[in-house]
Amino acid sequence: MTTWVFAYGSLLWNPGFTPTRAVKAHLHGYHRSFCMLSIHHRGSEDDPGLVLALDADPQAQCTGMAFEIPQADEAQIIADIRERELISSAYFEQAVDLTTDDGKTLTALTYIINRDHRQYCQYDLEKQALIIAKAIGGRGPNTEYLFNTAAHIRDLGIDDPDMDWLATRVRALTAT
Repeated sequence: MTTWVFAYGSLLWNPGFTPTRAVKAHLHGYHRSFCMLSIHHRGSEDDPGLVLALDADPQAQCTGMAFEIPQADEAQIIADIRERELISSAYFEQAVDLTTDDGKTLTALTYIINRDHRQYCQYDLEKQALIIAKAIGGRGPNTEYLFNTAAHIRDLGIDDPDMDWLATRVRALTAT
């Protein structure tokens, strides 16, 4: 059986494994959003950063990549992804149906924000930019997370005006 994971944020540029196959895919009913306070990877308890999560919205669609996990290493790869993504209970893992560009449907694991968790937030773009511009966590600066994700989304031809605005604004805020 083939196991896929849906990448919409840092997994796009740092999946932690080499996929057997990678296809552009669309998840209906969710949007990519900087709606999770990062207290481990891109911020701290005292100075949280922001990371992306899938936030439910029946009218939305999130475009990302579906990565096929190599069967020989599947158990270890899934364990590694879970260790990284489920560091707190802010995300929950769910199997979702994706639609590929050629109209096929596949099921993939992905990580969705738990709206009841204390790390869930909703800020306007300016506040997001101010937080991202200064936060640093165990995996590095929050700016690195934003800039890498924005670049990969652009390279994939995914239109995300909010991501583009945030990258431009954070570059302006951090210019020396």
